[in-house]
Amino acid sequence: MNGIALSVSRGIARVTGAALGPYRTAVIRIGFSATWLLFLLRELPHRHELYGPGSPWGHDLAEQLIADNGAFTVLMWSDGRVWFEIVYAVAVLSSVLLLLGWRTRTMSVIFMVGVLSLQNRSVFMGDGGDNVLHLMSIYLVLTRCGQVWSLDARRARRAGGARARGERVVDRAGPALWSVFGFVLLTMTVAGALDGDWFVPALLWAVWAAQGLWWAVGRWAGGGEPRILLDVIADIVHNGALVVIMAEACLIYATAGWYKIQGSRWQDGTAVYYPLNLDYFSPWPALSEALAANGTMVMLITYGTVAVQVAFPFTLFNRRVKNVLLAAMMTEHAVIAVVLGLPFFSLAMIAADAVFLPTSFLRRVGDWTARARGGLRGRLPAGRGSGRKAAVPGPRAHEAGEGAEGGEGGEAREGAEHPADRKGPEHTHVGFGA
Repeated sequence: MNGIALSVSRGIARVTGAALGPYRTAVIRIGFSATWLLFLLRELPHRHELYGPGSPWGHDLAEQLIADNGAFTVLMWSDGRVWFEIVYAVAVLSSVLLLLGWRTRTMSVIFMVGVLSLQNRSVFMGDGGDNVLHLMSIYLVLTRCGQVWSLDARRARRAGGARARGERVVDRAGPALWSVFGFVLLTMTVAGALDGDWFVPALLWAVWAAQGLWWAVGRWAGGGEPRILLDVIADIVHNGALVVIMAEACLIYATAGWYKIQGSRWQDGTAVYYPLNLDYFSPWPALSEALAANGTMVMLITYGTVAVQVAFPFTLFNRRVKNVLLAAMMTEHAVIAVVLGLPFFSLAMIAADAVFLPTSFLRRVGDWTARARGGLRGRLPAGRGSGRKAAVPGPRAHEAGEGAEGGEGGEAREGAEHPADRKGPEHTHVGFGA
């Protein structure tokens, strides 16, 4: 009995004491923001036909549909070309800033608004990956996805160093963004522009109020109990959202796999043959013909796809088998991007798969990237007139327990070991957190 109570208490402390999986949520943030950014840039010449005034799905038709389903989109506020260009530009800018991790909490909200606005404007545009991006953009708002690999993390480190030196740290950008966001939100609410389904407006107001409370407590309460309570609540929400993201990815693969099993073409091993012979899905006709001509390869790919998708959710508690299937699924999506010409669907699915990547692997990738960046800076010539040589940065100090294996229990160690999760007055952040 004492063992059970001890396990329960440890579990509660783990969930409430740290935002788990900072590296995994960071790679999700980078993956989905990059996917949406690349899509917006590729479709820049065709944006009016896809989502704008030149779309076959006209403004009147979109209004009728949204009146029925209550979907959220700011593009319904006006059918003018100028308003559309503003929304599209803001969607691109928010994707860039979220990718870089600048004010991630605010940028994640604007990113979500951009995704929902464009996708709900023309619901018939998409290839399946848009549904994943649609959901993940909402989940990202609830995560603390800027703890690592972000400009927010760098700003927090510099602020912590400044406080250690006794300097006063003043955050001006955060309150300014909060004020502008609140003014727009209040204006649109009073004007009735947020009428319809309650969920998205309620989420926007909740995030705005939470950010204001976070700043006020950090400004006047310092590192006392109110700040600790807010940290615990933020960690619980983050960890819950991370579990939902994992469950969503498992649900996608489980439903896809079990529906495939019921199809006769998947049962006889010929399902992959047919899309390879469709002109729409043949950006490289010679490659598609070569694969379609090999019956054994078609059968192996067909059965292998079903087996991997059905089995993956059951392998999460076996780290080695899970990693093998995860590599197989990511490879499969990369092949789909090239062979079938669905790059953004594949990028969205790879970004969703990244939530299961081992923590130790993600840390090694971060270290390799830092070393490569340091080596590149060392090879660059010094600035003109500086009179100094370019210095190669020394090896980075590893965090405690960094060499520990990530595995399925790695999220707890990952969250507990990261400096962003260490609580204490010396690490109190005054301003808008990630």
